[in-house]
Amino acid sequence: IYSWCAMPLVKMKYGIDLGTTNSSLCKCENGELTIIKTDTLKETLPSCVSFTKNKVIRVGDSAYNDLRADKSNATKKWASGEENVFLEFKRTMGLNKKYKSSFMNKGYYSEELSAEVLKTLFSFVKDETPTACVITIPAKFKTDQISATMRAANLAGIRHCELLQEPIAASIAYGLSAKDKDGIWLVFDFGGGTFDAALLNVQDGILQVKDTEGDNYLGGKNIDYAIVDQILIPYLEKNNAMKSLVSKATTSKILRDGLKFYAEQAKNQLSSSDSCDITSQLDEFGVDEQGKEIELDLTITKDDLKPVVEPFFQRAIDICNNLLERNNIPKERVNSLILVGGPTHSPILRDMLREQVTPNVDTSIDPMTAVALGSALYASTIDYEEEIALPDSQNVLALDVSYESNSVADFEYVTIKPLPDESVGEIPPNLTVEVVRSDNAWSSGRVALEQSGIVLECFLLEGRPNSFTISVYDETGAQVNCFPKEISILQGTKIANAVLPYYIGIEVKDYDLDRDVFASLRGLEKNVVLPATGTIADLNVPKEIRPGHADEKLVIPIYQGEYDANGTSAIYNDPVFDVEITGEDVNSPVTANSRVDIKIKIDKSQMMMLEAFFYANKETVEKTIDVAKRKVITLKQLTEFLNEGRDRIADIRETYKITGEVVDEIEKNLRDIKKRYPSEKNFEDGRMHLLADMRRAFRAMEKIEKDHEWETLEPELSDVYAGIVSANNEILANRYDDTVKEVRSKYEEAKARKDGSEARRLLREFKQTLFDMTSVYQIAHFIVTCNEQFDPALWINPERAKSLLAQGAKIVKKGRFSREDLGDVVDGLIPLFIASTGDKAIKF
Repeated sequence: IYSWCAMPLVKMKYGIDLGTTNSSLCKCENGELTIIKTDTLKETLPSCVSFTKNKVIRVGDSAYNDLRADKSNATKKWASGEENVFLEFKRTMGLNKKYKSSFMNKGYYSEELSAEVLKTLFSFVKDETPTACVITIPAKFKTDQISATMRAANLAGIRHCELLQEPIAASIAYGLSAKDKDGIWLVFDFGGGTFDAALLNVQDGILQVKDTEGDNYLGGKNIDYAIVDQILIPYLEKNNAMKSLVSKATTSKILRDGLKFYAEQAKNQLSSSDSCDITSQLDEFGVDEQGKEIELDLTITKDDLKPVVEPFFQRAIDICNNLLERNNIPKERVNSLILVGGPTHSPILRDMLREQVTPNVDTSIDPMTAVALGSALYASTIDYEEEIALPDSQNVLALDVSYESNSVADFEYVTIKPLPDESVGEIPPNLTVEVVRSDNAWSSGRVALEQSGIVLECFLLEGRPNSFTISVYDETGAQVNCFPKEISILQGTKIANAVLPYYIGIEVKDYDLDRDVFASLRGLEKNVVLPATGTIADLNVPKEIRPGHADEKLVIPIYQGEYDANGTSAIYNDPVFDVEITGEDVNSPVTANSRVDIKIKIDKSQMMMLEAFFYANKETVEKTIDVAKRKVITLKQLTEFLNEGRDRIADIRETYKITGEVVDEIEKNLRDIKKRYPSEKNFEDGRMHLLADMRRAFRAMEKIEKDHEWETLEPELSDVYAGIVSANNEILANRYDDTVKEVRSKYEEAKARKDGSEARRLLREFKQTLFDMTSVYQIAHFIVTCNEQFDPALWINPERAKSLLAQGAKIVKKGRFSREDLGDVVDGLIPLFIASTGDKAIKF
């Protein structure tokens, strides 16, 4: 009978590298790191899910073996829609893409497939059922991708989950055994589907992340399909009739998917050999347009591979060099370039890195398991609450144990204090406590346990997790049940918390630019240490919100952006979630045009919560930001985006006559997007990759336009300035000489500085000045013209309108009049005037 449940803090044990192509599970227990072997006794599990006719779900090597048969079946029929094996679904994490299984007669989101991978990994743990772990994510994962990963963990039955950026996990694994505990480290994480670079400053083994960069759509998958497109398909076209099969979108996709297995085989073999033979199985691909069997039988050399893979490796290297340049770090200051991910085995890549980044390329850790090892090490430093049921008859002493979970010193202070109010049963007096390291080579000895607590100096083994058992004894020497019973301290490296990889902001209206722009929250800047809180104050509530009215709402669009995001058009950044605060969320009315302050809190796993404080009713509304799946951009939308980009850069060149590297780089990127478009448009992740690059190009174009804003606005500013001078001289009898003098001074100063934002502000100010100076004359002109050319059809009450116009015209003809003189006339005319809009009249 169990009548008491404790919720003590216990240490996590497990870390998971949830990869695009392969995943791995590592356990850290009693100071020992263990990679949990799969059912085929491998250290990594293919992130592949298969559904059988009998509705059995298979994951890993067995599923991957089904992959070839699945793709072969598609090429034989040249028809899709009967797929039942899925791979690389991490690339669509967070999207509304469904993978449809004909055998299961349903579709699966990426997080549902990822959950099957997680469940399978945990099935290899035989002595317990894990419910807590750290799962790694790419450093540049977007908020929707992060939320989807957390949903995958929940679906897999993981009750306590923390997310950790992959390059940080790798740096923890590397830092534990690194000989040099100081300097600048650059983590180069080129995985199956994503690329991350992380820049770390290391002092005495303490790791501080300075900055991160990456590409969520750059990885081994891109290389595989490039080998397909540039080597395998040209080979087939040379030996088979393939024209229509290659040109049609549906059959081209089927063919490329079918050949991908051999591309991956070539990529992997050429990482350790100068050549490899590729031979397909008999009757694997069906027949070509003339009925001839399609087959592969060719040799691919490293020289064949080099021009294919270099552009992808170069893109990753450029990201690294830009990261270093952005942080003002010369390449020669990089002490270690740490390789992570399967493709980093490539000698082509390693040579490029030594030539273009640093010769200090470090290959001391296994690129395939470094992330899993680091995640388990990180997990061993995390406490979480675990419900433990205890029998009625058991006495348990609760302890408050405080210490640093990781350390670079050779000892750590541990404070132990009894918690009588949280203990169970009778706890005897005069207790002693002993802490023993797991190797039994160090012990604290039995020390009297005071009610106020004791402090023990625990000595650590260097460069490894240290596990200690805690034992409590009564005055007779009998052992007393206690909790917790063990602690773990990681010695050799100390990681500061992860950093925010993006700016977090909201969409606000910029009335000067007349568009919605990205406004970052103060405190949620890129690279701020997590957890973090950001605020943006004095925003406007556009419409009234009354309690209980669900249809009355304030919508707060949240975005995330790169370094250059602030002030750019919101649509050129990544939407996170539209938070809606409705009448059902407030207890008293929120008046229109009242002020609201927004606060967003982000935890270590980048989960978000929003608070809105309304000044109108002094009420704070909290909203958990449960990020929904993002819609995949359509081909039509993507094409329109591409065309807009092409036209816009041409217009920039024509308008500003710009030449140089900035515009050339944008045009180069646009050409690259256009070149990739045919091969990526048929894949959901491909379209999102193109979209991300297009957004980057648009932000760069907006920056050019902003930098040249003076050239755009100066002609209009000059015209308005001239209008002020002319109105004063020709109409207003020089009554505004002082105003004109002030305007001239501001105009000349602006011309000297050529400041675009100043020109925009002055243009607004000058227009208002001109209006204030001449408005009475514009009104007079309107009255006189309408009186002389009276049209009854323009007025609701023509007789009344005619009378008021005549009255106004008489005032004007006197020659000297003011706005106040015409006020009654104008007030009477406004409700009588009709503006014609087609066949519909609108009253003003």
